[in-house]
Amino acid sequence: MVIAGSNGREFTGGLSEFDVGATTVRRLILELDDRYPGFGDYIERRMAIAIDGEIHQDSYGAELGPDSEVYLIPKIGGG
Repeated sequence: MVIAGSNGREFTGGLSEFDVGATTVRRLILELDDRYPGFGDYIERRMAIAIDGEIHQDSYGAELGPDSEVYLIPKIGGG
């Protein structure tokens, strides 16, 4: 299950929760982009990934289990 909250709803027609069959974060992003064109790029540029409660900085290769919960959260800007 992927939970995006209110982020990216302009791509998804208002949906904020998704069931995906991806086994890695990279595949998850590609699958969401296939379903909702432009959403994958939005995720890569603007979102951080939390898997089962743990935020991952370099998450592309992170594995997802069949029961993993993935949260897409806004990146925190710094400077």
